[in-house]
Formats: sequence, C-alpha cells, structure tokens
Amino acid sequence: MLTALFVGLGSIGTRHLKNLKQLAPGGVAVHALRSDLSRPLRDGVEPLLDRQFTSLSEGQEHYDIAFITNPTSLHAETLLQLKGHADTLFIEKPIFSAQQTGLDLARLLPPGQKAYVAAPMRWSAVMIAVREWLQANPALAPYSARVICSSYLPGWRPGVDYRTVYSAHKAMGGGVTIDLIHEWDYLVSLFGKPLQLCNLKGQYSELEVDSDDLSVYIARWPHMLGEVHLDYFGRTYRRSMELFTPAGTLTADFGAATLTLPDGTVQDYRESTDAWYKREMTYFLDYAQNGSGESVNSPAEALDVLRLTLGQL
Repeated sequence: MLTALFVGLGSIGTRHLKNLKQLAPGGVAVHALRSDLSRPLRDGVEPLLDRQFTSLSEGQEHYDIAFITNPTSLHAETLLQLKGHADTLFIEKPIFSAQQTGLDLARLLPPGQKAYVAAPMRWSAVMIAVREWLQANPALAPYSARVICSSYLPGWRPGVDYRTVYSAHKAMGGGVTIDLIHEWDYLVSLFGKPLQLCNLKGQYSELEVDSDDLSVYIARWPHMLGEVHLDYFGRTYRRSMELFTPAGTLTADFGAATLTLPDGTVQDYRESTDAWYKREMTYFLDYAQNGSGESVNSPAEALDVLRLTLGQL
C-alpha cells in the first residue's frame, strides 16, 4: 500500500485526494499536514484521511508520494520542509509565485528528486488529439499559432464577489498573466520554449481589480510565430488554439471540446473536466511507482513556463 502526505486540502487538494483514493492500485494511506486542525475540512474529506497533524515530526519519516497543494506563495517553503521526506512530489501549478522566479531549485530539491508539476489541460482529450495529430503529420508542422483564453472574472465563482478573490489582487498573486498559465504550459509542451518573446499587459477594463486583466504576447520559435491573448473581461467564454499548417488550420476549441481538422472535419471530445484530472493522476501514480528520470512536467520546465508568463526568457 502506498503512503501519501497532503499539504493543503482546499478545493484542488480535495479533488486530487479523491482521485488518488479512487485510482491508487492496492490502496493508499493518506496523512495530512495542516496548519490548523480546528478548521473544517470539505465534505467527505475526513473519512479519506488516516492521520492529521500540524507538525511533520508527528508523521512518518518518509512517504512514497507527497502533494503540495497549499497556496502558491508557500510552495518553496513547503519544498524545503519536505526535502528528503518523499520519493515523488506532486506540486500544484504554478510552481511558485511571480515574485519567486529567481529561486534556486537545487536548494529546494535533493539531487534526483522525482517530481511532477500539475498541468491538467495537457490531459484533456482535445489536447491529446492535437498532440497525436502533430506527431502523425510531421510534414505539416505549423508556421503560426494563435491562442486565446477570454472569460469574465465576475462569472468565475457564482455567488462570490470577484473583488474579494486572489485573482483580483496583484499582491495575492492574481492577474491573467499567472492565473491563465495553462496556455503557456501547453504551448511549451507542444513546441518547446520560444527563442524570442514580447509581452504587454496591464489593467484596461472597468473591472474593480488591481491585477492585470489583459496580457498579450508575441513569440518566435525556430519555424513558427505565436500570438497569445489572455483576458478577464470577455463576456463570451473562449479558450482555443489555432495552428496554421501547410494543409490548412487545425483548431482546438477547449470550451466546446472539439478539434477541427484542416479538411474541415470536426471531432467531438466532450467529457467532464474531472476526466483530465483522473488521466493526470493515473500518469502520476505510474510515474511514482514505475518511472525514472524527469516527469513530463518537471519543476525546471514549470519554472521556465512561469518565467515565460511574465515575459521572461
């Protein structure tokens, strides 16, 4: 039976915990390192935990896997705390906050540490289909990419005042530049790091936020140019990628869960978002138990992506 430690059991930590308990072959014993044991857990979480404590010294000396799913600003501190205490780490995205891009990973991770940084959009059926199409058609490599993620921040969390959430406040790590890191993550996973990058961003709409609500990028790869548009104010949800190839345009619409091939054929990949997270968890468990070397999204790659979102190469 696997042993697992969770540091952070908010909404995303709870999602990972439930998927872990469902998918771990042979079962898993779960401990939780918490800052306050009196704080109520989400519904259905407590029965999934074998132990809870506020000090790592109260737990086991070593765990098979550990999940770092607490606030982003605490990830570096948690990595130091867990250093040498887990065989494989699952680190929620983004790996660090915008102010921590200069951190030295060698100081935070022991040599040879196995680790994976969350990247759920990579595990959507549409993205898997895009990757398979590119691999099957190497002669049709795109020479241009256009990516957009546009949505209306006040509509993200029904019943919650958007002005009170972290997204609205730069000091809390908010802003589309970091919030919508998925777009740069999947671009790097598909095409690698760009050679050149230009980024303009700021607060342009009438939303009551002090974080950037618009971020626009132009990037150059060896044989491709890319445009990325991220915003908080689009009233109609749009999340898509267009790849302009010699055969025509390959369009991945993540909102509609469709892939339109260059010949106009539309493939439907509708599924629940939880299917992404379950594929991700299945990969992570296999990597933890059978894998070696770097994961498909190592801390070094995740830190590179974080820097790219901030316009840094």
